[in-house]
Amino acid sequence: MVCSPDPGKGRAAVSERRRSRVTDHAVEQEIKREQAVVDRIYARLEAATESAKALQQDGHARARVGNEGGLVERDAMVFQAAKRLASLNAAHEGLVFGRLDHLDGEARYIGRLGLLDEEREVLLVDWRAPAAAVFYQATAQDPAGVVRRRVLQSISDQVVGIDDDLLDADHAPDDMVIVGEGALFATLAKSRDRTMHSVVATIQREQDHAIRSPHKGVTTIFGGPGTGKTVVALHRAAYLLYTDRRRYEGGGVLVVGPNAVFMAYIERVLPSLGETSVSLRALGEVVDGIRVSRHEVPRVALIKGSARMRGILSRAVRGPAPGAPTHFSIFYRDDVLTLDEPELSGIRRDLLVKWHRRNRAVLHVAGELIETLWHKVSGDRALGRGKDEFTRILLGERAFLDFVNAWWPVVDAVEVIGWLADRERLSRDAAGALTNVEIGDLVESLAADELSVEDIPLIDELRYLIGERPEPEEDEDPLADLYDETVPELSSDDHRRASQAVSTTMRPVVSIEDDAYAHVLVDEAQDLSPMQWRMVGRRGRHASWTVVGDAAQSSWPLTDEAAAAREEALGDKEQHAFRLSTNYRNSKEIYELAAEVARAHIPAADLPIAVRETGIEPVIRELTGLDLRDQVRAAVNHLAHEVGGTVGVVVAVGRRREVDDWLGERDVDRIPVLEALDTKGLEFDAIMVVQPDEIVDESDIGMRTLYVVLTRATRLLEVIGTSHRWRP
Repeated sequence: MVCSPDPGKGRAAVSERRRSRVTDHAVEQEIKREQAVVDRIYARLEAATESAKALQQDGHARARVGNEGGLVERDAMVFQAAKRLASLNAAHEGLVFGRLDHLDGEARYIGRLGLLDEEREVLLVDWRAPAAAVFYQATAQDPAGVVRRRVLQSISDQVVGIDDDLLDADHAPDDMVIVGEGALFATLAKSRDRTMHSVVATIQREQDHAIRSPHKGVTTIFGGPGTGKTVVALHRAAYLLYTDRRRYEGGGVLVVGPNAVFMAYIERVLPSLGETSVSLRALGEVVDGIRVSRHEVPRVALIKGSARMRGILSRAVRGPAPGAPTHFSIFYRDDVLTLDEPELSGIRRDLLVKWHRRNRAVLHVAGELIETLWHKVSGDRALGRGKDEFTRILLGERAFLDFVNAWWPVVDAVEVIGWLADRERLSRDAAGALTNVEIGDLVESLAADELSVEDIPLIDELRYLIGERPEPEEDEDPLADLYDETVPELSSDDHRRASQAVSTTMRPVVSIEDDAYAHVLVDEAQDLSPMQWRMVGRRGRHASWTVVGDAAQSSWPLTDEAAAAREEALGDKEQHAFRLSTNYRNSKEIYELAAEVARAHIPAADLPIAVRETGIEPVIRELTGLDLRDQVRAAVNHLAHEVGGTVGVVVAVGRRREVDDWLGERDVDRIPVLEALDTKGLEFDAIMVVQPDEIVDESDIGMRTLYVVLTRATRLLEVIGTSHRWRP
């Protein structure tokens, strides 16, 4: 049988022959030519920067006009100039990174933003523009009109290296120089630091399809460890802002990640792509004004994250405030007017039915109580003076106003969550939803009076259940609805006291009206609990979404419950799914060990293909009678000597401080000690896992957590423990 030659393989062979003939001198000449182009582009960047500064100065000058129009014009000009300056400054590092040589002989340069030359011709194409898509999508099998794709490696504005892919050898000029071994693998060989970097120059075809997926609906990016899900999702956010800036910048883009360590790791990516208008929040920071990083122990996290908390919180806010009076009595004319506990409970139910949210009813509490008390008036003298007189008298009574404040105070979410630290109250509100053991665990956690990451979605839920207190207009009398204008006015002191009972002078409530975004990006989505999905879902009711995750790495054990909450959060939006199949992070040797764990313990795990070999196998040490501290210190020192970048030391919850003390003085940015769950989304040149069986034993999903840890290393992996029950 005769086989037809593969055109892709033929072109690759030609490419390799061309590479083998390139001399050092030829490479130097190519770099000089590229440097001349880059110099010209940076000159245009400087000119654009000066133009933006001049616009900013002109804007400030408009304020001297002296009228309101001048001030408005100034603010608009200064704002736009500041945005442009921020974009230009962010793009300075590695501004030009790509070049495309087309069949027609045109050379097109790709960069972090777009620039025009003096003649208004395109000098640099923004990587997000449609014209740049071919830079990522062209292959030897489908060159799409591209002969050579070149990646420029730069330090600041200096070109220090180039790397080429010859995509169409049949149409390449004889004198075309082909340099390097492929930009992607050059990037993979670089040492890591404590921040994620843009991969805009090395985006692969399957990644580019996800980045440029349809704007509307939900784009799901899934795949195993090391496939670049996070960085692809961040590049997608930058792409959306570029293609529809008015919508996404006006409505806002929210990026939600698992923890503060992860958010610090990714925070440089978007600014490096020219985007500075995105809100990055860890799950412990989603609610404005609150930042927490402490996690609950797994059994308490399971309770607080469960969908059962939704009903418990709803019942809690509909009950009386702790210490609220259960009885009110006042003498009026010939009557003693009394409200007992059942009557007050009925009034509370009526107010909540009518106004739905507790704080929204605040302005109407006094009126509802007065209405009920008026129906109890029976004396002829009192009835003869009428309801308006009765209202005026009660609003002047300190005892009545004090009762209003005590019976229906303005509350905030943090205060209400504290109510549930009362076991008797929680038992009542959680009847049928939690076991006695779970009630005890939850009371113990809430009584600690220290918020955790798992408390934040509960606080957010309560904010919506409680609502904001409605504020009267500045010149509006908050008592106007309670008495007729013909009735003699209250004294100034009485009016002040009454207004304090029904107006907005009490504790302010954080606004819940500004939580909506135009786009929501959720990373490590497989870890979100049902209550966290509800929290994030509120911020994306009318948004488009990017959802990133890998089910095999999930730290939330009740997957069906989480899936239902996710479906509710996303609604019926159109779905677009993209699977990333190539593991660029781990060497084959490292990922094979991790994959063995996944195959043995994680059903249907999505196992990507690792494309990089180092020849270095992971090291697994089982200690018997040796000092763990000394062995860990020696191993970490060895790893730090072997790699130029970061070494992550990973331990079980509760061991971090101990192991940190073992390692003593060092560069903690280069050699951090992390609890296992805090490694989510991160990567290191080397990973040292201490006592892996302790990580496994921490929770029901301990084996999944260990799988995550084993996939954090790019070059070296070492595991030390006194037991190795985790081994497949």
